[in-house]
Amino acid sequence: MTTYLFPPPAVASVPVRGKTGHFPVNRLFFVGRNYHAHAVEMGKPVDKTAERPFYFTKAPQTLALSGATTPYPSETNNYHFEMELVLAVGKAGFRVKPEDAQDIIYGYACGLDMTRRDLQLVARDKGRPWDLGKDVEHSSVCSEIVPMPGVVIERGAIELAVNGETKQKSDVDKLIWNIREIIADLSLFYHLQPGDLIYTGTPEGVGAVLPGDRITGSVEGVGTVALTVGPRP
Repeated sequence: MTTYLFPPPAVASVPVRGKTGHFPVNRLFFVGRNYHAHAVEMGKPVDKTAERPFYFTKAPQTLALSGATTPYPSETNNYHFEMELVLAVGKAGFRVKPEDAQDIIYGYACGLDMTRRDLQLVARDKGRPWDLGKDVEHSSVCSEIVPMPGVVIERGAIELAVNGETKQKSDVDKLIWNIREIIADLSLFYHLQPGDLIYTGTPEGVGAVLPGDRITGSVEGVGTVALTVGPRP
């Protein structure tokens, strides 16, 4: 039996609606600039005919559950919200064909990709990795997972509000690369595994929050997500 010098970190997990067992999280994948209007507001329009999806990852240790209060992160003055539909993978898949994408879907959740925007943009403009802007402690917020085995969500309102004021409002049908296309493309690079979560992208309207702000979001047919921004450390 392997022994460790200190206790290893606990397995990150997310509650599942109607289940006593939690969904153990393996990896966190994020699709970048997957709504046209958001790509435009970030100054990087996307031409689907000439480009493929791109991705970044975050450590599972960045996971925070819906309803949490998390500290405003250090070394930033521009902490942004991004509302997303989250896909939960339930079966292994490699080089999955688009028409077979439903076979590996376990369900869906609502998520927030919280971002040190100032650090992300500096890194982007200098051609550096985005880690300090994206791989932020407590920044991968996730609601409970709703089991929907084999269901491919193609439409549904996606919204976010800060302190009750609507900031983001769109529809999942505006994804540049849809659920089938994301699974098919990402599975060319990775052997997708049960426990993987894929944050599918955010619509336009992203913006900054301050300590004390309350973020609430929803995806039609899936549920809601909430986060309170705590004080700076």
